[in-house]
Amino acid sequence: MRAPPLFHLYVAATVLLAPFAAWAEIRKLRGQGVTALRAHEKMGHASQPRSGSGPLIWFHAASVGESLSVLALITRMGELLPRAHFLITSGTPTSAKLVAERMPPRTVHQFAPLDAKGPLSRFLGHWRPDAAVFVESELWPRMLRMTHERGTAMALVNARLSAKSRAAWARHPELAAYILEVFDLILTQNDEMAQAMVDMHAPVDRVARGTNLKSLSAPLPTDPAVLAQARAALKGRPVWVAASTHPGEEEIVLAAHKALLADHPDLMLILVPRHPDRSDAVIDLIRQSDLSFAVRSQEAWPRAGEAVYLADTLGELGNWYALTDMVFLGGSLRPIGGHNPFEVVEAGAAVLSGPHVTNFAETFADMENAGAVKIVSDAGALAQEVDTLLQDHTARAKALQAAATVVKGKSEALGSIAARLVHMLKLEDTPG
Repeated sequence: MRAPPLFHLYVAATVLLAPFAAWAEIRKLRGQGVTALRAHEKMGHASQPRSGSGPLIWFHAASVGESLSVLALITRMGELLPRAHFLITSGTPTSAKLVAERMPPRTVHQFAPLDAKGPLSRFLGHWRPDAAVFVESELWPRMLRMTHERGTAMALVNARLSAKSRAAWARHPELAAYILEVFDLILTQNDEMAQAMVDMHAPVDRVARGTNLKSLSAPLPTDPAVLAQARAALKGRPVWVAASTHPGEEEIVLAAHKALLADHPDLMLILVPRHPDRSDAVIDLIRQSDLSFAVRSQEAWPRAGEAVYLADTLGELGNWYALTDMVFLGGSLRPIGGHNPFEVVEAGAAVLSGPHVTNFAETFADMENAGAVKIVSDAGALAQEVDTLLQDHTARAKALQAAATVVKGKSEALGSIAARLVHMLKLEDTPG
């Protein structure tokens, strides 16, 4: 297919704007504590060598959620391809940090190069990927076309475009077709998005429904030393966790906890705000609730009689999940869209959630049908469900068995996607 005029216009714009974009991006990364060596990865200057043995599979994601969503997939593909090496690129220091903490075997991270000829030529010339997997909506025109022109097998996974993005692409059908033809396989999150890709002139025979990779995430990391200290401090007290809470939700959670203390005076709530920088505001709410508390960022552990533990740090959620078998997942009592319930069931806990879960609608629907999640709408309903899980051993065992069933099913789905990518990208017999 010939490049449409709009693509040529985009190329011309990148030539003019690349120097300014490079300066801005490097300055931004340096301001966030990234070393000069790593910041220049944005210009395609690799900070690590390419392994010379086995195929290299490049995964490109944008931010934290997209980066973490593919780590389990990389791990599974690594099991199928024991000689393969993996490269994951993303754009933010936070994504780089979290990926580094959960890096699958034989995987390296780099910051994604700018969508301009010089940075991309250096990047592709150094890494020489045998296959490239792009995640969600990462449709950078020059990156896709230059990768394709090298003969690299390419896939788009977890494909998802907002209504606004779809409308923008619909106004330029020739450009959409030119960009989407590079993919050997497009796996979407659901049937609606599969049809949207076809409507955008993606090759019909290469589009298929996959699943939401964010619902197949790798287990959250835990720290044995932290867990030992926490268990020593808790001394066997019952625990429930309210995770990834947002403004307007902590008040509801604290009201539920206060009600629960009437029948469960030894109950501990571990409260984990989505954004730790809200710690001071959440502390004020706990004080207003007249509940005693300890704060993780102050290096304190809960003492006897303290009712709330404010876990206001990053990267420790796996530790708190490991201390309970019941988790309320925030971002759901307000119209925020919810957070990943699979991380909870994978940790061996039942899920409680508000009704606003559009970001993971299919996952929540499957889990609710299986009995692994209960939907609540207010403090009273939340307190009632926690109370049931605390007192009714049969109900708790049933919920936990349902969670285990969900984990098994999702694991099988992940294996299917990994095998499909290996086959479609022709990686089975790639020589070393």
